[in-house]
Amino acid sequence: MPAPFASPSVANPADRVRRPANATLRAPPGFTAQLWADNVGNARTIVFAANGDALIADSSAGHIGILRDADRDGRAETRAVFFEGFDRPFGLAIRPEGLYVADIAGVWRLDYKPGDLKARAAPVRVTAQGALGPGSGHWTRSLVFHPDGERFYVGVGSRGNIGEEPLPRATIQEFRRDGSGQATFASGLRNAIGIAFYPGTQRLYAAVNERDGLGDELVPDYLTLVERDSFHGWPYAYVGGRPQPGLADKRRDLVAKSVMPQLLIRSHSAPIHFAFYDGTLLPERYRGGAFIALQGSWNADKPRGYFLAFAPFVKDPRTGVEQPSGDYEVFASGFWVSGNERATIWGKPAGVAIAPDGAVFLSDDVGGTIWRFAPQGR
Repeated sequence: MPAPFASPSVANPADRVRRPANATLRAPPGFTAQLWADNVGNARTIVFAANGDALIADSSAGHIGILRDADRDGRAETRAVFFEGFDRPFGLAIRPEGLYVADIAGVWRLDYKPGDLKARAAPVRVTAQGALGPGSGHWTRSLVFHPDGERFYVGVGSRGNIGEEPLPRATIQEFRRDGSGQATFASGLRNAIGIAFYPGTQRLYAAVNERDGLGDELVPDYLTLVERDSFHGWPYAYVGGRPQPGLADKRRDLVAKSVMPQLLIRSHSAPIHFAFYDGTLLPERYRGGAFIALQGSWNADKPRGYFLAFAPFVKDPRTGVEQPSGDYEVFASGFWVSGNERATIWGKPAGVAIAPDGAVFLSDDVGGTIWRFAPQGR
């Protein structure tokens, strides 16, 4: 791993263009990439109801939308705005008691049953005002419920790139289902923008956007197991106990306890959402692995990311517990259409979800598209 500042820190954002006519995404042999919906706005997050409806958080518009493919022809023909008026909604979770939404003001609950297209009442505040900190800086608030349904977790990113900040910044916060009992579950996570429990377990994983400004190949983003009271480095260390220049000496104790991430992702690739594959539609090799949306770089001399990755999980022979194999691969690409020095793109991967039928769905928050991936003929 290079030393800090071994290469210059550059601003190199992608140029955005309108999606070319008939442009599609590339999927592995034997798979079909199907444009399921377009013109859906800033689709940052996607979750599925039991009836197959897709609920979408449009963070820019401040609303939750619903898409439905009632005739199962591979295109969503029904569109509705379920509720509007949120402040940059991001995290979504469907529970028997309703739809939970996390925005910069807190976590809210809406009365919702699968099949509903319009909210019957205004949302009810679940978390106390200010519980998730101010909305400046990293504003996304990721959300997931514990498998027991009695607790939920919210990822709260830092305000800045590198620096000491007060809680709840750069943490995962834990709450009881009614919003009480707030506690810091884990810290040192610059921006845990994606969080999910591994299927059939109580093991919480996070996809983390790491710091910029240290060079082209620093600091790797990552996907990792997050345990209670664990500390993950930011801002004093990175990739385990590697010291952050100018800050490590302030908290040598935290540098020493910094957790080594399980899966390193190339620096500046910007993982957003991820989903564990718990379906049966895809071949066996995908089961239990993670599909990760890599939104793409702005702080690298050579662009990277802009694709949907797949990270296999394997059983640790010592413990029998599934964990990342240590590598990942391109599953779907095509948003990046040209440019080796500066990327030209028509979309960016954002939300990832597994539909009730086992297909993999990916939302694009720049081009406003949603894609369905499944074996050919399925």
